[in-house]
Amino acid sequence: MCAECGRASPIKIRMTREPIAIVYGARAGVGGLGLQAATAIASLARENCVAHAFGPGKVDRWPLDQAASVEWHEAPEVIPPWAYRYSLWRWYQGHYQLQRDRLLGLWAAKQVRTIAPKLCYVFTQVGLETLRWARSEGIPTVLDNPNGHIRHFREVCVREARQWCDSGYTGHPTPAMVERVEEEYRLADRIRVSSQWARDSMVSRGVPKHKVEVLPQPVDLKRFQPPSGKNGVNGPLRVCFVGILSPAKGFAYLTQAMKALGAERAHLEIVGATGNRQTRRLFAKESAGILVTTAPGDPVPAYRRAELFVLPSLHDGFGFVVAEAMACGLPVIVTEDCGAASLVQDGESGWIVPSGKVEPLAKAMNEALTGRYDLPRMGRNGRARVEQQASPACLNALHGWVFGSSTNALV
Repeated sequence: MCAECGRASPIKIRMTREPIAIVYGARAGVGGLGLQAATAIASLARENCVAHAFGPGKVDRWPLDQAASVEWHEAPEVIPPWAYRYSLWRWYQGHYQLQRDRLLGLWAAKQVRTIAPKLCYVFTQVGLETLRWARSEGIPTVLDNPNGHIRHFREVCVREARQWCDSGYTGHPTPAMVERVEEEYRLADRIRVSSQWARDSMVSRGVPKHKVEVLPQPVDLKRFQPPSGKNGVNGPLRVCFVGILSPAKGFAYLTQAMKALGAERAHLEIVGATGNRQTRRLFAKESAGILVTTAPGDPVPAYRRAELFVLPSLHDGFGFVVAEAMACGLPVIVTEDCGAASLVQDGESGWIVPSGKVEPLAKAMNEALTGRYDLPRMGRNGRARVEQQASPACLNALHGWVFGSSTNALV
């Protein structure tokens, strides 16, 4: 630890081709967690080390061209698909997630030992076993936390399930997962988060502030671009939501706001799916009476069709979809409990509203509708903001923080 600033010291690995281990739990490049894994791997795999990536593998279309010197160690199927479909895990997805992550963590720790890494960079939920081993061997560690504090995440999920589904919560995270991740917080030398909101969430619940550092996330500015032509402003306001329909994402507040706005005044396009039977039932109930279409798939066409993006999240360490939507030239509505709200200039590129409240969300949507002709200008402001704050240079910031070195900006 630095005696002057109280922060954890960087790891000194310079131009020696030393091995480092990266343990991740979501397929690199898929979804928010997969994108966070991809950006970390791309940042750390540079000329001064060889990155060994242990996890579910990567997509064929790697989202970042800069990742070199990566040796991929793809995990076997720790739980076969049939075991999930034909067991109680189907109804208790939180327990399934816990068991999957435990098994993946055990496999990764066993593999990591064989490469004798000089540094272990691990993601929450799957990093515990590697962190335990690294602590016993005196190997420095970094924990990447895509969310806020895990305990707050569970509190939100339990509260929302009680409010909207009138039932107990059986999803992720379970109490056992909370304990697992909190032990990861304790064991890690340093913790990386992607927003000030996430850091505040961690520190307010007891994680030492000197361990937690904010390193922003980049967005693929080439893939996520505004449409080449102009969209019309006739008919209902075209609203877009991207992500899994889960309690923490606050989708029920969005459907309620749509009803408050007026069923025929806006059309909601959702790119995503419900996570379990509980949320499927809730969505079927809440979507009745509004104009809505939903399907999983590539979000880019939906971003380009829309006039406004909304993410009413109640707990989000960053929210890649916000940055993606802004990069596509969309004004956005986000809540105060979304890390990517730091990208939004309230009133200039979007709106920041309180989480868990229908009225402020409906008011912002009504302002977007009444000021419809001004939305393209707000979208341009958002694109400029993302180019400034979420460029590929963020990869260098993470690399420099981990290794205590600087590199040229990646453009």
